Amino acid sequence: MENISVPYNIPSIPGEDNQYWHIPLGVGVVIPPWNFPLAILTGMTVAAVVTGNTVVLKPASVTPIIGAKFMEVMKEAGIPDGVINFLPGPGSEVGDYLVDHPLTRFISFTGSMDVGKRIYERASKVNKGQIWLKRVVAEMGGKDCMIIDDNYSKPYFAAAETVAAAFGFQGQKCSACSRLIIVGDQYDDIVGRIVEKAKTIKVGDTRDASFGMGPVSSAQAFSTIKGYIEIGKGEGKLLTGGTCDDSTGYFIQPTVFGDVSPTARISQEEIFGPVLSISRAKSFDEALDYANGTIYGLTGALLSDSGKNLERARREFHVGNLYLNRKCTGALVGSQPFGGFNMSGTDSKAGAFDYLYLFMQGKSCSERLDSDQFAKYLGIK
Repeated sequence: MENISVPYNIPSIPGEDNQYWHIPLGVGVVIPPWNFPLAILTGMTVAAVVTGNTVVLKPASVTPIIGAKFMEVMKEAGIPDGVINFLPGPGSEVGDYLVDHPLTRFISFTGSMDVGKRIYERASKVNKGQIWLKRVVAEMGGKDCMIIDDNYSKPYFAAAETVAAAFGFQGQKCSACSRLIIVGDQYDDIVGRIVEKAKTIKVGDTRDASFGMGPVSSAQAFSTIKGYIEIGKGEGKLLTGGTCDDSTGYFIQPTVFGDVSPTARISQEEIFGPVLSISRAKSFDEALDYANGTIYGLTGALLSDSGKNLERARREFHVGNLYLNRKCTGALVGSQPFGGFNMSGTDSKAGAFDYLYLFMQGKSCSERLDSDQFAKYLGIK
């Protein structure tokens, strides 16, 4: 593997040669999510491998076959045996064992906040035979928010972007828009457009292209989302959706709640499903306060015609991925490095120029070349 050098010069001392480079961490554990079972798995695993590490890959429990197919591709590509080691199994057993193992040097995880916190806590313990502090690279979801400013002049676009961000992938991605804050008098117009557009989404088997939304991932996800819909009925006004049908699959209609308090549970807790809560704000200041008022900080968006407010959002909208005048989903690797703040993770940015450094450690080396010159530099000769 080629050394990754830092983009700045090491200060030199007369008579010495100073170098700084990065070396691999060692053996790592990669625990990817089920919702992008190939794309995220590949990025996490390959990042660890190209930086010189070996990996134990534990795929998500509901998508192990895709992980196995990935292993076939890696073997065909010439990755030597033992570099990527495939170990499917339940997270509570296999995952805990791998995280706790004293020879594990780092853990790369993408998934829920609860599991991420569990991994972070377990990894912080120094077990018998362990000679390092484990590094955790974690992306742990979000409660992502879009703001529509009172001066925004494209309500049709605002509605389309909101619906796409809220209900794409059945809302089962960490960047999905689960909160919408509308500033000022446009509330009724924009909400009406969103509801109308959401009602046009057909839910069913998406192998038939006429269906725009498929089932959620599992019985557990279905039950959790259904539970939050029931909570939402007591916290806001159900404007559309709310229907759940598991007779032929885990199907949930796109669900929109209006007039929701920003402190309501459906405005604060990650649902990970096709549920959107909409809140009113009297001013842009209030909207920013609401947007920043959760424990998460992954993605966010502002749609505004005000250059001043767009610039304020750059500084004050505290998310790892901020989008201006577009939806809060659809990050492209390289163009939009991805990762969040606060309880959304460890501030890592997948696809950024510095992402690979998370799987490495810096080493410096100084060699004395000319003792006489160095002594002269010190003024002792």
